[in-house]
Amino acid sequence: MSTKLNSVIFIHGLWIHATAWQPWLDLFTERGYAVSAPGWPGDGDTVTETRDNADALNDIGIEDIVNHYVEIIDAGGKHQAKPVVIGHSFGGLIAQELLAAGHVAAAVAIDPAPIKGVKALPLAQLRSAFPVLGNPANRHRTVALNAKQFRYAFGNTLTEQESDELHDKWTIPGPGRPLFEDATANFHRDSPAKVDTHLIDRGPLLLTSGTEDHTVPLKVTKEVYGLYEKGGSDTEFREFDGRGHSLTIDAGWRDVADVALEWLARKGF
Repeated sequence: MSTKLNSVIFIHGLWIHATAWQPWLDLFTERGYAVSAPGWPGDGDTVTETRDNADALNDIGIEDIVNHYVEIIDAGGKHQAKPVVIGHSFGGLIAQELLAAGHVAAAVAIDPAPIKGVKALPLAQLRSAFPVLGNPANRHRTVALNAKQFRYAFGNTLTEQESDELHDKWTIPGPGRPLFEDATANFHRDSPAKVDTHLIDRGPLLLTSGTEDHTVPLKVTKEVYGLYEKGGSDTEFREFDGRGHSLTIDAGWRDVADVALEWLARKGF
């Protein structure tokens, strides 16, 4: 397969600022990729700016985020090769939507938020989302995780010190609306979390999961993979043993990045 000159766009998930992708940007740049990590609509340029203006993210939903990245991609011009996207958590859901709609050439979804059709709802996932879903008013406002909540949802496989350091360095408030939209996806025909898993004529997709993830447990991502398998699309699945939801930002991030690089190279990107 011939090598294509595709840029790589990194998409963060809830509660983590886009600048947390910097080690990935440096690594992929070293490997010859043109890279970028634009934030969600409403994000500030830095963690501090986003924390100080959290209301800018109020009522931002899945469709708003998808459209935001479509505009970024379209701004690159039709003469350029379609980019590849790598997304974590809700960024992984956004990556799948961009792939299914034909906006990108390939996608890596790391511990992605579940798409419509997934029925598994493990207790750990409910507990991780409770700081938002526990109050219906949070649908329209922005919510931050405290260090203890972050440690359960993201840092459960880390030392308390590493988890708290990551919380202090990278966390930002996140809009509650995407979580409510995802939690009720199976009750709405036109849910913004709906993805066509039966498409054959689309680029390849890599789904990954940390086996100890609390926010998006392994069982959930395996069910997503099963939906794609039924459709016969070019979809692969990879587990990271003993890893939690922090796997893109903790000390072991390079293991995950290397898998993404190897997969992209094998697919011809």
